[in-house]
Amino acid sequence: MGGGGVQRWLKTTKYIREYGWEPIIFTPSNGEVSIMDKEMMKEIPKGVEEIRTPIWEPFDLYKKLLGKKKEEKMAPGMAQASKGNSFLQNLSIFVRGNFFIPDARKFWIQPASKYLIKYLKENPVDAIVSTGPPHSTHIIALNVIKKHPIPWLADFRDPWTNIDFYHKLKLTNWADKKHHRLEQKVIDTANQVVTVTWSWAEDFLKTNGRMPMVITNGFDPADFTQAGKVTLDKKFTITHVGALNDDRNPHVLWQALQELGKEQESFLKDLQIQLIGQVDVSAIDEIQQRGLSSSLLELGSMDHQAAIKKMITSQLLLLPLNDTPNIDGVVPGKLYEYIGAKRPIVCVGKTDGDAGKIITETNAGSISDFTDVIGLKENLLHYYQLYQEENLSVSSEGYEKYSRQLLAGQIAEELNKIVH
Repeated sequence: MGGGGVQRWLKTTKYIREYGWEPIIFTPSNGEVSIMDKEMMKEIPKGVEEIRTPIWEPFDLYKKLLGKKKEEKMAPGMAQASKGNSFLQNLSIFVRGNFFIPDARKFWIQPASKYLIKYLKENPVDAIVSTGPPHSTHIIALNVIKKHPIPWLADFRDPWTNIDFYHKLKLTNWADKKHHRLEQKVIDTANQVVTVTWSWAEDFLKTNGRMPMVITNGFDPADFTQAGKVTLDKKFTITHVGALNDDRNPHVLWQALQELGKEQESFLKDLQIQLIGQVDVSAIDEIQQRGLSSSLLELGSMDHQAAIKKMITSQLLLLPLNDTPNIDGVVPGKLYEYIGAKRPIVCVGKTDGDAGKIITETNAGSISDFTDVIGLKENLLHYYQLYQEENLSVSSEGYEKYSRQLLAGQIAEELNKIVH
């Protein structure tokens, strides 16, 4: 599977042997994949043991309910790829939140738990890592350690009940309590809990009474050897990589671009908005309504290496943050890759959130608030003038600590703590 979410443990698997740990990967043999990227398999070191067991997922039923084709890929998160029956959309969200607890991978919990309990009798290991979402993985680990008391590290790449779309799941009181109860059980039982941002760690402390260790996401320097050495796009490209869902649709940016197009004679001729990945229909509608259709280039999903090439040749990289209640801790994994690409970042979000702090700390670009049209226009105009002078660049600094190689060492360190 491609996309940003897989990079954390793909790269940890790549580098953790350097710190004395041998990874064994347990994963479904036939899981629903929203973005296929077979090139990622090349990142797995030779000789790594993979265990795969079948999973039954309800996505075929979901597609049938919404009138989608069986081979159509599911959009990640809450992104809506096309317009559809709003009643059926709402019904599917209600079913997802109230019947598939903690998530649609719940039907793997029992068979996976049974398989691992048997496997570990004959193949002892030193520690177990579960990483979610999907948080069903944590429940599998919880079941397994009841039979095999093995040190357990639970890694939360995203929050559970504090995820940005949790409030949209139309949960009944019963379902909400069950989500919280399962989450609390995982937090209380795991020997170590890890998450990816400082604000989310604080949220876990407030909600669950335990402060996780923060090990951020990052970028693999090996992927970015050409950064700063290639010819940049001739157009004034503003590129977004990854899922662009409704919560992440940067309304203020489309307004700013429309206004600059009216104020600067050559601006729209030079502008190209590149969207890579799955895009919510609401963003496309708004771009069209703002008169920016001629500047839009939808590139769809592409493999990771191809996406990186687009990043390092782009004039600007767009980072819209989720305009949701837990905004402080939202740091998309692509932020670190954007930094690795060494191109200026245009961030739309909370200026003093964790993502804003990282951009400021590394001098990697600019941050504008969700409604700050004036400030965003000033930033864009500054970048555009530098582009016209063929002098648009960025002098990032202090970002080496976000290397995936170093971060794998931090995970190894936490594993060392819980096994000794």
